[in-house]
Amino acid sequence: MPLAPLTWLLIAAAPTTPAFQDTRLIDAAVVQFTGKPVGEEGGARAPVDARLKLAACPMPQFEWRNAAHDAVVVHCMAPAWRIFVPVVRATPVAPPPAAAATPAVAARPERVAPVIKRGDPIVVEAVAVGFSITREGIAASDAAPGARLLVKVDPAKPPIQAIAIESGRATLPGWAQ
Repeated sequence: MPLAPLTWLLIAAAPTTPAFQDTRLIDAAVVQFTGKPVGEEGGARAPVDARLKLAACPMPQFEWRNAAHDAVVVHCMAPAWRIFVPVVRATPVAPPPAAAATPAVAARPERVAPVIKRGDPIVVEAVAVGFSITREGIAASDAAPGARLLVKVDPAKPPIQAIAIESGRATLPGWAQ
């Protein structure tokens, strides 16, 4: 039985490959999200690779990867996929060279006297709003204010790391004073 001409048109019009997300639309949406064109500071480093075969997404979502705004995360809930689009970041400006400083003087760091010496008994503390924890220990090395040192708090365990505050006092790294 021969096929009707209308059937041939339907077969010819039927898609033979699955629909993929148009990467040019992602590029345009990233430009709109960042407010900057591709290649400029604050915009995408480069267009999304057109060779990507992402399933078509009816509503992609955009967000910054982190507070540094170094990449835009583009993701689709259904079908599930996610890509990262790197963003051009500001290039750090080098500090100007020191004027009239001799190389010998500029290369010599200023030394600060240690406030904690090896063998000193010290108190290591972690303080936050609503609580504080302290632990007594023995300094395993010398340390100036703000410098790290090892503190032996238990003879059966390895020493812990602390940051010198003043004579006889140190804090755990990551705890504000």
